[in-house]
Amino acid sequence: MRIPFVNGGREPGDRRQPGRDQDHAQERAREQSRAEDQRAHDRDRDGGEEQSHAEDRDRDRDRDQDRDRDQDQDQDRDRDRDRDRDRRPDPTDPPPRGPVRGSAPWPARRRAAGRSLLAVGCGALPALAFPALGLWWWAYLALVPWLLLIRTAPGPRRAALDGWLGGIGFVLAVHHWLLPSLHVFFLPVAALLGLLWLPWAWLVRSLLGGVPSVPRAAAALIAVPSGWLLIELVRSWEGLGGPWGLLGASQWEVPAALRLASIGGVWLVSLLVVAANTAVALLVAAPGLRAVGVAGIAACALVAGTAAWGVGSPRESGTVRVALVQPGVFDGSEGAERRFDRAEELTRSLAGQDLDLVLWGESGVSADPAGRPDIAARLSSLAREVGAPLLVNVDARRTDRPGIFKSAVLFGPAGFTGQRYDKMRLVPFGEYVPARGVLGWVTSVGKAADEDRRRGTTPVVMTLPGTGDGPGLPIGPLICFESAFPDMSRHLVRDGAALLVVQSATSTFQDSWAPDQHASLAALRAAETGRPVAHATLTGVSAAYGPDGRRIGPVLGTDASAVAVRELPLSDTTTAYVRWGDWPLYLALVVVGAVSAAEGSGALRRPGSAPRARRARTARGSAGHRGR
Repeated sequence: MRIPFVNGGREPGDRRQPGRDQDHAQERAREQSRAEDQRAHDRDRDGGEEQSHAEDRDRDRDRDQDRDRDQDQDQDRDRDRDRDRDRRPDPTDPPPRGPVRGSAPWPARRRAAGRSLLAVGCGALPALAFPALGLWWWAYLALVPWLLLIRTAPGPRRAALDGWLGGIGFVLAVHHWLLPSLHVFFLPVAALLGLLWLPWAWLVRSLLGGVPSVPRAAAALIAVPSGWLLIELVRSWEGLGGPWGLLGASQWEVPAALRLASIGGVWLVSLLVVAANTAVALLVAAPGLRAVGVAGIAACALVAGTAAWGVGSPRESGTVRVALVQPGVFDGSEGAERRFDRAEELTRSLAGQDLDLVLWGESGVSADPAGRPDIAARLSSLAREVGAPLLVNVDARRTDRPGIFKSAVLFGPAGFTGQRYDKMRLVPFGEYVPARGVLGWVTSVGKAADEDRRRGTTPVVMTLPGTGDGPGLPIGPLICFESAFPDMSRHLVRDGAALLVVQSATSTFQDSWAPDQHASLAALRAAETGRPVAHATLTGVSAAYGPDGRRIGPVLGTDASAVAVRELPLSDTTTAYVRWGDWPLYLALVVVGAVSAAEGSGALRRPGSAPRARRARTARGSAGHRGR
């Protein structure tokens, strides 16, 4: 065992000097330090070279990326320049077809505009069924294109737009002859009335859209016509223009339709016409539901056939001879006086013809006979010469009250009978301007009334002077526009009128479809009430109809200045319409309400289908949160 010694750790016999040993230790320490420094230097040198190489590689990569990016930008600029050059407008080039910055693609906008124009055109098609063209059979197909267009709408908003635009087209086409009177106001009126077709369009798309189920298609056969009928009900309000252009009125020459009108008025005829259109639309649009369409057509034919052969004509109970006096057109400042003179001349030619009534048109007398003894004397003299009462129409200020009235005034051989009826329902803009304080400017651009006419307060049933001991014949007068309202003629018959007389003047619309359309309305009023109707005008068309709605004798056209004597059958039959009134309208309300309730409850969905569930609301970041 070696035992260390003291003396600096030297062993015995070790002769090294202590100072020299220290020098050697220091030298070794310096050599170790130099070696470590060299190794550190070598490491730094190697790391610097690697870093330098990495930096060089990064610079090369960035340079390559910049070059590629510059090349891509150059290519993009070249493409943009080429595209701009291609888009440069040329007078000989057609409009661009590409997308428009900030808007929908041009093809989509063009398709939407085309669809809108198509909707207006489809809505105008039913006008061809009305006089003067009178293509009555077209009414059973006229709505089919419109129905097919609405059912293909991509959404409820587009369907509503199709319904509104189609309604505008319908109003413009059926009432186009109003343009001279309404002028610039005509389009806003059409746009306002077109809104009535918005709910109907929603109903059509709801029931006919896609591939409807059998219950939905069957519901459409009754709900779509009912919805249309409610439109006719609303626009029949006097302030919206009255019941002119009701679809059922296009069937005034069809015997089966007239018999149907005796049951439910013109409303029931409209219901049948729209139901036939709906059935045809189902037949065309849904091949899988052709059986429903065929069943609907068969049902419509069965109803029409039953009315034609199952409902008898009113039984006759005598006759009445009526003379229609039509003086013709007389323009100029003295036109009214010349027209009166011509009517007086024509009336004198009727002497000795054993007449029960001589009927003049609307506004045939331009001064109130109560304040003009000379006019009253001339009319009384005419009645004595002809040997029959004379019903004239006065458009003048009354002497016993303020304002201008249109009045039917009855003169007998003994003079004025004291019986007078003042017109109750006036023509908007033609006889008064609604909200004149706001819309009075219309009178400066159209033929609107310069001063509002005053209204009568109650209908009047007049009694013709009797002969011998027998009572005189009760007659119910209507003035012009009022013959469009089914309820007015019905009330007159319920009050005892045996003959309905209409005094009209359509000279403002002389060269349009209006005179023919107006005369045709008398056929429906006759069929509805089972009473004959005599329709006399100043300038045509004048006509007469029996209690079954058939026209008696030829008409006096708008080019005639003449008289016509018609022997009209009388009847005391009470029709179903007179007895029950406007029941199809109430039925339509019930049907639309029931179908809407069934749709809301899901009763019309296909078997096994369930209502779409509402999407659950989830917290951000949860599994059910979509798009996060």
